[in-house]
Amino acid sequence: MRRKSSRLVVAATVALACLISGCTAGVTSGSGSLAGPGGPTAGGSGAASGPATPAAPTPQPAQFFDCSQYFNLSALPFPAGREQNLTFQCALVPVSLDYSAPAGSQIKIALVRIHDKTNTGPHRDLLVNPGGPGGSGINYTVGLSAQISDTVLQHFDLVGFDPRGVGSSDPVRCESNHQEDVRNAASPDVSTPAGFARAKQLARSFDNACEAKYGAALPQINTLNTARDMDQLRQALGDQMLYYLGFSYGTELGSVYAHLFPHKVAAMVLDGAVDPLTGEIAADAQQLKGFEGAFDQFASWCRDHAPCSKLGDPRAAVEALAARASRDPIPTSTPGDSRRATNSLVLTGVLGALYSKAKWPDLGNAVLSAQQGDAAGLLALADQYNERYNGHYTNLADANVTINCNDAKPGPSDARIRSIDTSWTRRFPIFGAWSVPSLFYCQQWQPDRTPPPLPTAEHTAHKVLVVGNLHDPATPYKGAQDLAKTMGNAELLTWNGEGHTSYLEGSTCIDTYVNNYLVNGTLPPAETTCQR
Repeated sequence: MRRKSSRLVVAATVALACLISGCTAGVTSGSGSLAGPGGPTAGGSGAASGPATPAAPTPQPAQFFDCSQYFNLSALPFPAGREQNLTFQCALVPVSLDYSAPAGSQIKIALVRIHDKTNTGPHRDLLVNPGGPGGSGINYTVGLSAQISDTVLQHFDLVGFDPRGVGSSDPVRCESNHQEDVRNAASPDVSTPAGFARAKQLARSFDNACEAKYGAALPQINTLNTARDMDQLRQALGDQMLYYLGFSYGTELGSVYAHLFPHKVAAMVLDGAVDPLTGEIAADAQQLKGFEGAFDQFASWCRDHAPCSKLGDPRAAVEALAARASRDPIPTSTPGDSRRATNSLVLTGVLGALYSKAKWPDLGNAVLSAQQGDAAGLLALADQYNERYNGHYTNLADANVTINCNDAKPGPSDARIRSIDTSWTRRFPIFGAWSVPSLFYCQQWQPDRTPPPLPTAEHTAHKVLVVGNLHDPATPYKGAQDLAKTMGNAELLTWNGEGHTSYLEGSTCIDTYVNNYLVNGTLPPAETTCQR
């Protein structure tokens, strides 16, 4: 699947299905219609610009219930004593499916609010999104509560939400787990007639299944509507202003919110920016270039660290392994797993490990084991990236395609895809050809699209803080520069680090500046760069 960006989940912590399967009174189940029954109508209001929408009633206050029992808190690395100080409450907030008809069908947005009982100051909520699109903000924010500083927890309640169509918020789910296994393992060579036809057929089958299941509701799962949902959540939480922390694709959500509701922004951190000035194909190419560069960083590290150094030339080793898997997929020693690592699964595992330097040792060990005929490590890395747990997938991929394609202009043509295949295979020797089949999904997607507006923040009451990592593979640094420039009323904070995003990734310098900005509104000095 093609992703604009994706911050890896801190830990798989929550039984999300409970929130949508009647674990408590008032929680409705997701449905093929994406429309929940009844309840007060909610809609967007007060937008400064963007497509006009009818006025809608203010949403009712969120009705919270204790949901701590649904989270595997023991698996999280809480600092001593913190877990006992935290409360976990969940709610479902009804919002309009279509903001152009706010009195019509509704969906429900699931959220978690995490409160530190030592926080006795004025109530403030910090809304969090981890990216994707398709990442569960509930899952991520529960993990975040074990990592974020006491300073932040003592000034904010953390609020994680699953965006519309994601996780527990009337999720889009187009195909079965088996069908997703087939698609993830498929390795069509688009340079051949048979591979081109196979890649196109796989995408068409998925796209048709989504449209058949969700019909006219499907186009409403887009970034612009989710930004409007965020303002509905702000009101349902009882907040006059929005405090926001967004990573990866979450920077796009935040920047669109600031564009629509500039006077409601109190503080906004956008870490790992999606480039607002770059089209879909060019952005994909920038990301591929970033991952090729990240692989070179891994290779340099690998040569100096045992046992990874046994690989010799890591790039040659991975290219040979991928070619071998194309001819004869590699089995796994994992009990009960009959899968074999195809070319696509090998490269998915490699790419997934490049999101974080902490996974480099796992990648080295996985490649060494695969050379010996055991792909268990690479399949585990691929499963983490695809969010496949015990043979079952979250709806990350379904939501990712839905949101990406609803946000995109129609295209590209078959001729353009053939040209891209030639270019990417030459320019990006590891990941280029692997990535091309993803282009067919938006090519054949339903035509009712809603590209998000170019974001600005010129009229926000306070400056937005954009954070960029010089060596970020998933959202290259140029995106942070372009976003800060485009938004106008924004300051850029830079980290000279590795991996995807910067905050809570190992830089005390970055963490201190971000925390001070959130808590006190204090911006770092202009043009600040934190070293590794």
